[in-house]
Amino acid sequence: MFDVNDLISVFYEDPATLAQLTEVEREDLPAEFQRLLVHQEHMTVAIEAFHESLVEVDVLDRQKTETHYARKILLRRQSDNAVVQFGIMRVAVDCLSDAIRNEIEQEQRPLGRILVRHNVLRTVRLYRLWSVTPGDDLCRLFNLSDSRRTYGRTAGIDLNGQPAIEVLEIPTPI
Repeated sequence: MFDVNDLISVFYEDPATLAQLTEVEREDLPAEFQRLLVHQEHMTVAIEAFHESLVEVDVLDRQKTETHYARKILLRRQSDNAVVQFGIMRVAVDCLSDAIRNEIEQEQRPLGRILVRHNVLRTVRLYRLWSVTPGDDLCRLFNLSDSRRTYGRTAGIDLNGQPAIEVLEIPTPI
């Protein structure tokens, strides 16, 4: 398991600029967010089912090191281009085949769709659920006039039995 603030700090000097996160239990989430967040699937799959639309990735920033590739993203509905999710992912690149690494770094498809498409053996592990009070940047990205609460999750994805990917996923307020 990883520290969510460590993941956020890849892109934010002050995590509060993004949001204030408070750990919550499943039963603390409204039913819609339980459906969106409490599962062992890729969020791409869950968000597309919830919104009844395919999504596209909008990569806002990326960081590459010798060992990791990280990106800060928005997912947008194909049906109307509306933002439906913010996310940060960090992947240990030595756990990826060259084909998967190249496709991720091309930044054209959501991570979940890439992994499903390549049929890599994967396990999604839900780590924590969060009550999210958006900070200035998340309000801007979600086009919110006030900081309405939403919810999110942190999860890890094992590839071929190895911990490989850390994610923070925050759907837009419903």
